[in-house]
Amino acid sequence: MLPPFPVATDWWPEAEPIVQRARERYGIDITVLRLLEADPALRSGGDVTYLAETDDRPATERWRGRLDDHPLRQSWARPGGPDRDLAWANSVLAEQGLAATRPAEQVRTWNLSSLWRLPVRGGNAWLKVVPPFFEHEGAMLERLAGGPVPRLLGRDGARILMPEIPGEDLYDAELSLLSPMVKLLVELQAAWIGRTDELVALGLPDWRSETLTEAIADVIESTASEVSVDDRTTLGRFVAGLPERFGALAAFGLPDTLVHGDFHPGNVRGNASELVLLDWGDCGIGHPLLDQSAFLARIPSPAVEPIRALWEREWLERVPDSHPAEAGRLIGPVAAARQAVIYRKFLDNIEPSEHPYHQRDPADWLRRTAKLVRAERP
Repeated sequence: MLPPFPVATDWWPEAEPIVQRARERYGIDITVLRLLEADPALRSGGDVTYLAETDDRPATERWRGRLDDHPLRQSWARPGGPDRDLAWANSVLAEQGLAATRPAEQVRTWNLSSLWRLPVRGGNAWLKVVPPFFEHEGAMLERLAGGPVPRLLGRDGARILMPEIPGEDLYDAELSLLSPMVKLLVELQAAWIGRTDELVALGLPDWRSETLTEAIADVIESTASEVSVDDRTTLGRFVAGLPERFGALAAFGLPDTLVHGDFHPGNVRGNASELVLLDWGDCGIGHPLLDQSAFLARIPSPAVEPIRALWEREWLERVPDSHPAEAGRLIGPVAAARQAVIYRKFLDNIEPSEHPYHQRDPADWLRRTAKLVRAERP
């Protein structure tokens, strides 16, 4: 192992500053493979140990930990895995008359994705590799081609290669950009109404009433010891009332369709003239307003009510006899509980050494669910 060295980021999946710092401090080029150890009391920052590979021969100490195999290890977390992904990406570029102008640059690696920047003439290409439970992302992007989504240069199972998207990641977007984001999403969702069989065929997860009710009940049961007695009581009442709640949501008239699954301003890139909706690995099938709560929670408070009103108008324009405002009030706890389901799925499908990324998320989202249930009017 290398001696400890500081890195100017506290977000563990960010590989780029780690690679740069190792080069600056020790004169070596590394590829970060996976997380080995992190303080379980932290969610970011602190002392972290990664497994990396290098062709160089730096002066090192002996690491006393144990390296073993695990059936849930991702392909890019194994020695040689990133090289195989880059070889595929370079072959796609070559077929399209493009060639890398500099070595590929590792940007991110963790249990949910491996992300690389490939400098090419006139810009960059981006290689993204995802785990099997996100493999439908590439298929969905192919089906949405021509829409406000990333364009594909190539796809191979869990690998996708994309050209650079002009503009910026819009985490701090103001109302003038938040409004068109919502319009783009609603337009996409409206286009997929009545086509859920196609989404099932593409391999998207099913968050419709019956399957989501079962999944929520399961995650509450498996996480019960991590929440308070009061929360467990509230969540039990919530689960018992889910059939009635989903029945009311259906009566409000918005049918199941495509759900982005992680819709927030940071997953939109672009500028005032063009916006692109990113990160479709979390997409699924369900009530369209499952995307609303998380978005409203991530925007400036003065924008919340204008955006909520816009959301209502957009759906009323497309489904005139619906009641999106009432549906929005009813779906908040369901959307929060779905997040607990998602994080539980991550934990069930990643190796234990990378559990620190998500260990506390299911319980946190269930606490939020209980809080939302208690805040509802009787």
